[in-house]
Amino acid sequence: MSQVKRSERMLEAFIGVALLAMILVIADSIRDKVVVVGDTAPHFSITADSGKTLSPSSFGGKVLVVNFWATWCAPCVKELPSLDGFQNELGGQGVVVLGISLDKKEDIYRRFLRRAGVSFQTARDPEAKISGEYGTYRYPESYIIDRSGKVVQKIIGDTDWMDPKMITFVKSLL
Repeated sequence: MSQVKRSERMLEAFIGVALLAMILVIADSIRDKVVVVGDTAPHFSITADSGKTLSPSSFGGKVLVVNFWATWCAPCVKELPSLDGFQNELGGQGVVVLGISLDKKEDIYRRFLRRAGVSFQTARDPEAKISGEYGTYRYPESYIIDRSGKVVQKIIGDTDWMDPKMITFVKSLL
């Protein structure tokens, strides 16, 4: 009888360990990934509206500003002229702005861009795969990535990209 109880206890222990391992695996897989200052920017590949396939390595040696936005997001729309001016001011000095839209409806997105006339590179990520890699869920959200691929600033919400402090900060990264 003790041999049976011992086998039962061993089986219970095995099931308990297996259950704990399964819980840990599930918890790790659903844990939110959130990119913070100091992290290496996640790799991505996206086809820009220009037709070029872009990834962070496409901008090697430049400071990259990745801006997640959407046409239905009022603060995003408010921020675009400032971001466009920022690209115009610093683009020739080694700064690249990449606007990644989460718009699902391509026709609305394209019409908006024609009206807005932004000069920085744009792309659409309707499944939010890239913003998911960054842990972005509030818009607009921007990441300033230095020449080595490290996130040096994360900005949640709209900002004045033409603020002299912002310009000075980004120039210090060049």
